[in-house]
Amino acid sequence: MPAYTQIAVETHGRVGLVRLDRPKALNALCDALAHELLDALEAFDADPGIGAMVITGSEKAFAAGADIKEMSAKSFGEVLAEDYLGVWDRFPRLRKPVIGAVRGFALGGGCELAMMCDFVIAGDDARFGQPEITLGVIPGMGGTQRLPHLVGRALAMDMVLTGRMIDAAEAKAAGLVARVVPAANTLAEALKAAETIAEHNLPAVILAKEAVHRAEEVGLAEGLRFERRQFHATFATEGRAEGMAAFLEKRKPAFTHR
Repeated sequence: MPAYTQIAVETHGRVGLVRLDRPKALNALCDALAHELLDALEAFDADPGIGAMVITGSEKAFAAGADIKEMSAKSFGEVLAEDYLGVWDRFPRLRKPVIGAVRGFALGGGCELAMMCDFVIAGDDARFGQPEITLGVIPGMGGTQRLPHLVGRALAMDMVLTGRMIDAAEAKAAGLVARVVPAANTLAEALKAAETIAEHNLPAVILAKEAVHRAEEVGLAEGLRFERRQFHATFATEGRAEGMAAFLEKRKPAFTHR
Protein backbone atom coordinates (compact mmCIF):
# COMPACT_ATOMS: atom_id res chain seq x y z
CA MET A 1 0.00 0.00 0.00
CA PRO A 2 1.37 3.48 -0.86
CA ALA A 3 2.67 5.72 1.93
CA TYR A 4 -0.10 8.31 1.98
CA THR A 5 0.50 11.65 3.75
CA GLN A 6 -2.83 13.42 3.23
CA ILE A 7 -5.24 10.55 3.86
CA ALA A 8 -5.55 7.38 5.94
CA VAL A 9 -6.80 4.15 4.37
CA GLU A 10 -8.44 1.17 6.07
CA THR A 11 -10.35 -1.94 5.04
CA HIS A 12 -13.35 -3.27 6.95
CA GLY A 13 -14.17 -6.62 5.42
CA ARG A 14 -15.40 -5.85 1.90
CA VAL A 15 -15.51 -2.10 2.58
CA GLY A 16 -12.72 0.34 1.79
CA LEU A 17 -12.52 3.41 4.04
CA VAL A 18 -10.63 6.61 3.23
CA ARG A 19 -10.22 9.31 5.88
CA LEU A 20 -9.16 12.78 4.83
CA ASP A 21 -6.28 13.60 7.16
CA ARG A 22 -5.28 17.27 7.15
CA PRO A 23 -6.72 18.24 10.56
CA LYS A 24 -4.88 21.56 10.92
CA ALA A 25 -6.28 22.67 7.55
CA LEU A 26 -9.77 21.26 8.28
CA ASN A 27 -9.13 18.76 5.48
CA ALA A 28 -8.85 21.44 2.81
CA LEU A 29 -8.59 19.76 -0.58
CA CYS A 30 -5.06 20.52 -1.74
CA ASP A 31 -3.78 19.01 -4.98
CA ALA A 32 -1.76 16.34 -3.15
CA LEU A 33 -4.81 15.22 -1.17
CA ALA A 34 -6.92 15.05 -4.34
CA HIS A 35 -4.42 12.77 -6.05
CA GLU A 36 -3.98 10.54 -2.99
CA LEU A 37 -7.75 10.25 -2.46
CA LEU A 38 -8.41 9.35 -6.07
CA ASP A 39 -5.50 6.90 -6.17
CA ALA A 40 -6.85 5.15 -3.06
CA LEU A 41 -10.42 5.03 -4.37
CA GLU A 42 -9.28 3.68 -7.74
CA ALA A 43 -7.24 0.99 -5.95
CA PHE A 44 -10.32 -0.07 -3.99
CA ASP A 45 -12.39 0.06 -7.17
CA ALA A 46 -9.98 -2.37 -8.84
CA ASP A 47 -9.79 -4.71 -5.83
CA PRO A 48 -12.14 -7.72 -6.22
CA GLY A 49 -12.24 -8.05 -2.45
CA ILE A 50 -13.91 -4.64 -2.04
CA GLY A 51 -17.60 -4.09 -2.74
CA ALA A 52 -18.18 -0.51 -1.57
CA MET A 53 -16.25 2.50 -0.27
CA VAL A 54 -16.68 5.21 2.37
CA ILE A 55 -15.07 8.66 2.51
CA THR A 56 -14.99 10.56 5.79
CA GLY A 57 -13.16 13.42 7.46
CA SER A 58 -12.89 14.52 11.08
CA GLU A 59 -15.41 15.54 13.72
CA LYS A 60 -14.85 19.20 12.85
CA ALA A 61 -14.80 18.96 9.09
CA PHE A 62 -15.46 16.56 6.27
CA ALA A 63 -13.58 19.09 4.14
CA ALA A 64 -13.78 22.84 4.67
CA GLY A 65 -13.11 23.64 1.01
CA ALA A 66 -10.29 23.86 -1.47
CA ASP A 67 -6.84 24.90 -0.29
CA ILE A 68 -6.99 28.70 -0.65
CA LYS A 69 -3.27 29.13 0.09
CA GLU A 70 -2.43 26.82 -2.79
CA MET A 71 -4.97 28.46 -5.07
CA SER A 72 -4.36 32.14 -4.33
CA ALA A 73 -1.02 32.42 -6.13
CA LYS A 74 -2.25 30.88 -9.39
CA SER A 75 -2.86 32.96 -12.51
CA PHE A 76 -5.53 32.46 -15.15
CA GLY A 77 -2.88 31.13 -17.51
CA GLU A 78 -1.73 28.57 -14.93
CA VAL A 79 -5.17 27.23 -14.02
CA LEU A 80 -6.10 27.02 -17.69
CA ALA A 81 -2.89 25.31 -18.77
CA GLU A 82 -2.99 22.69 -16.01
CA ASP A 83 -6.80 22.32 -16.13
CA TYR A 84 -6.84 23.03 -12.40
CA LEU A 85 -9.38 20.82 -10.58
CA GLY A 86 -9.64 18.59 -13.64
CA VAL A 87 -8.21 15.73 -11.58
CA TRP A 88 -11.68 15.36 -10.04
CA ASP A 89 -12.99 14.09 -13.39
CA ARG A 90 -11.59 10.72 -12.27
CA PHE A 91 -14.19 10.41 -9.50
CA PRO A 92 -17.30 9.74 -11.65
CA ARG A 93 -15.45 6.87 -13.35
CA LEU A 94 -15.48 4.85 -10.12
CA ARG A 95 -17.76 1.86 -10.68
CA LYS A 96 -18.37 0.71 -7.11
CA PRO A 97 -20.59 2.74 -4.76
CA VAL A 98 -19.04 5.48 -2.65
CA ILE A 99 -20.75 6.75 0.52
CA GLY A 100 -19.85 10.07 2.11
CA ALA A 101 -19.84 10.10 5.93
CA VAL A 102 -20.05 13.80 6.75
CA ARG A 103 -19.56 15.56 10.06
CA GLY A 104 -18.84 19.24 10.62
CA PHE A 105 -18.12 21.49 7.68
CA ALA A 106 -18.56 20.36 4.09
CA LEU A 107 -17.96 23.66 2.34
CA GLY A 108 -16.92 24.58 -1.19
CA GLY A 109 -14.91 21.68 -2.53
CA GLY A 110 -15.96 19.66 0.52
CA CYS A 111 -19.63 20.04 -0.38
CA GLU A 112 -18.78 19.21 -3.98
CA LEU A 113 -16.87 16.09 -2.91
CA ALA A 114 -19.87 15.01 -0.85
CA MET A 115 -22.09 15.46 -3.92
CA MET A 116 -19.76 13.28 -5.98
CA CYS A 117 -20.47 10.40 -3.59
CA ASP A 118 -23.36 8.13 -4.52
CA PHE A 119 -25.09 9.16 -1.33
CA VAL A 120 -24.29 10.92 1.93
CA ILE A 121 -24.95 9.94 5.53
CA ALA A 122 -24.62 13.11 7.59
CA GLY A 123 -24.19 13.65 11.27
CA ASP A 124 -26.63 16.10 12.83
CA ASP A 125 -23.68 18.48 13.26
CA ALA A 126 -22.95 18.66 9.51
CA ARG A 127 -23.00 21.97 7.63
CA PHE A 128 -23.03 22.30 3.84
CA GLY A 129 -22.29 25.31 1.69
CA GLN A 130 -20.82 26.77 -1.49
CA PRO A 131 -19.14 29.97 -0.22
CA GLU A 132 -16.89 30.52 -3.25
CA ILE A 133 -18.73 33.74 -4.16
CA THR A 134 -17.36 35.34 -0.97
CA LEU A 135 -13.84 34.78 -2.36
CA GLY A 136 -14.64 36.38 -5.70
CA VAL A 137 -14.91 33.10 -7.61
CA ILE A 138 -17.52 30.43 -8.33
CA PRO A 139 -17.63 26.68 -7.59
CA GLY A 140 -15.27 24.70 -9.82
CA MET A 141 -15.83 21.03 -8.86
CA GLY A 142 -19.52 20.71 -9.74
CA GLY A 143 -21.24 23.06 -7.32
CA THR A 144 -23.23 24.85 -10.01
CA GLN A 145 -24.08 21.59 -11.80
CA ARG A 146 -24.67 18.79 -9.29
CA LEU A 147 -26.31 20.99 -6.65
CA PRO A 148 -29.35 21.99 -8.79
CA HIS A 149 -29.90 18.33 -9.70
CA LEU A 150 -29.99 17.41 -6.02
CA VAL A 151 -31.75 20.33 -4.32
CA GLY A 152 -33.45 22.21 -7.15
CA ARG A 153 -32.69 25.51 -8.84
CA ALA A 154 -34.00 27.85 -6.14
CA LEU A 155 -31.97 26.51 -3.23
CA ALA A 156 -28.90 26.01 -5.43
CA MET A 157 -29.07 29.67 -6.50
CA ASP A 158 -29.49 30.73 -2.87
CA MET A 159 -26.44 28.75 -1.73
CA VAL A 160 -24.21 29.63 -4.69
CA LEU A 161 -25.07 33.33 -4.91
CA THR A 162 -25.19 34.16 -1.18
CA GLY A 163 -22.72 31.63 0.17
CA ARG A 164 -25.26 30.59 2.83
CA MET A 165 -24.60 27.40 4.78
CA ILE A 166 -27.38 24.91 5.45
CA ASP A 167 -27.54 22.46 8.32
CA ALA A 168 -28.03 18.71 8.09
CA ALA A 169 -31.79 18.89 8.57
CA GLU A 170 -32.25 21.34 5.69
CA ALA A 171 -29.84 19.32 3.54
CA LYS A 172 -31.89 16.19 4.19
CA ALA A 173 -35.18 17.95 3.41
CA ALA A 174 -33.72 19.28 0.16
CA GLY A 175 -32.33 15.93 -1.00
CA LEU A 176 -28.64 16.70 -0.58
CA VAL A 177 -28.16 13.88 1.93
CA ALA A 178 -29.83 10.49 2.28
CA ARG A 179 -29.83 10.14 6.07
CA VAL A 180 -29.16 12.29 9.13
CA VAL A 181 -27.94 10.42 12.21
CA PRO A 182 -26.58 11.38 15.63
CA ALA A 183 -23.13 12.85 15.03
CA ALA A 184 -21.25 10.20 17.00
CA ASN A 185 -22.86 7.44 14.91
CA THR A 186 -22.07 8.90 11.48
CA LEU A 187 -19.14 6.72 10.45
CA ALA A 188 -20.63 3.57 11.98
CA GLU A 189 -23.86 4.08 10.04
CA ALA A 190 -21.96 4.72 6.80
CA LEU A 191 -19.86 1.59 7.28
CA LYS A 192 -22.98 -0.41 8.05
CA ALA A 193 -24.63 0.80 4.83
CA ALA A 194 -21.48 0.05 2.83
CA GLU A 195 -21.26 -3.42 4.36
CA THR A 196 -24.86 -4.10 3.33
CA ILE A 197 -24.11 -3.00 -0.25
CA ALA A 198 -20.89 -5.03 -0.34
CA GLU A 199 -22.80 -8.21 0.57
CA HIS A 200 -24.94 -7.95 -2.56
CA ASN A 201 -24.10 -9.37 -6.00
CA LEU A 202 -21.33 -6.96 -7.09
CA PRO A 203 -22.13 -6.97 -10.83
CA ALA A 204 -25.74 -6.07 -10.03
CA VAL A 205 -24.59 -3.29 -7.70
CA ILE A 206 -22.40 -1.80 -10.44
CA LEU A 207 -25.22 -2.04 -12.99
CA ALA A 208 -27.68 -0.44 -10.57
CA LYS A 209 -25.31 2.47 -9.86
CA GLU A 210 -24.84 3.04 -13.59
CA ALA A 211 -28.60 3.02 -14.15
CA VAL A 212 -29.34 5.56 -11.42
CA HIS A 213 -26.63 7.90 -12.69
CA ARG A 214 -27.96 7.56 -16.24
CA ALA A 215 -31.29 8.96 -15.01
CA GLU A 216 -29.51 12.27 -14.34
CA GLU A 217 -28.15 12.45 -17.87
CA VAL A 218 -30.96 11.38 -20.26
CA GLY A 219 -34.71 11.61 -20.74
CA LEU A 220 -37.15 9.14 -19.20
CA ALA A 221 -37.72 7.01 -22.32
CA GLU A 222 -34.00 6.49 -22.95
CA GLY A 223 -33.41 5.92 -19.24
CA LEU A 224 -36.07 3.22 -19.10
CA ARG A 225 -34.52 1.43 -22.08
CA PHE A 226 -31.09 1.62 -20.42
CA GLU A 227 -32.50 0.27 -17.15
CA ARG A 228 -34.14 -2.66 -18.92
CA ARG A 229 -30.89 -3.63 -20.65
CA GLN A 230 -29.05 -3.40 -17.32
CA PHE A 231 -31.72 -5.65 -15.80
CA HIS A 232 -31.29 -8.11 -18.67
CA ALA A 233 -27.52 -8.03 -18.11
CA THR A 234 -27.91 -9.27 -14.54
CA PHE A 235 -29.14 -12.59 -15.98
CA ALA A 236 -25.58 -13.21 -17.21
CA THR A 237 -24.22 -13.14 -13.65
CA GLU A 238 -23.76 -16.05 -11.25
CA GLY A 239 -25.25 -13.85 -8.56
CA ARG A 240 -28.63 -13.60 -10.28
CA ALA A 241 -29.00 -17.39 -10.32
CA GLU A 242 -27.79 -17.71 -6.73
CA GLY A 243 -29.98 -14.87 -5.44
CA MET A 244 -33.16 -16.27 -6.95
CA ALA A 245 -32.33 -19.83 -5.89
CA ALA A 246 -31.70 -18.65 -2.33
CA PHE A 247 -35.02 -16.81 -2.27
CA LEU A 248 -36.91 -19.89 -3.44
CA GLU A 249 -35.04 -22.11 -0.99
CA LYS A 250 -35.60 -19.62 1.87
CA ARG A 251 -31.91 -19.20 2.69
CA LYS A 252 -29.34 -16.40 2.62
CA PRO A 253 -27.57 -16.12 -0.77
CA ALA A 254 -23.84 -16.84 -1.01
CA PHE A 255 -22.72 -14.45 -3.71
CA THR A 256 -19.42 -14.99 -5.54
CA HIS A 257 -19.59 -11.46 -7.03
CA ARG A 258 -19.30 -12.80 -10.56
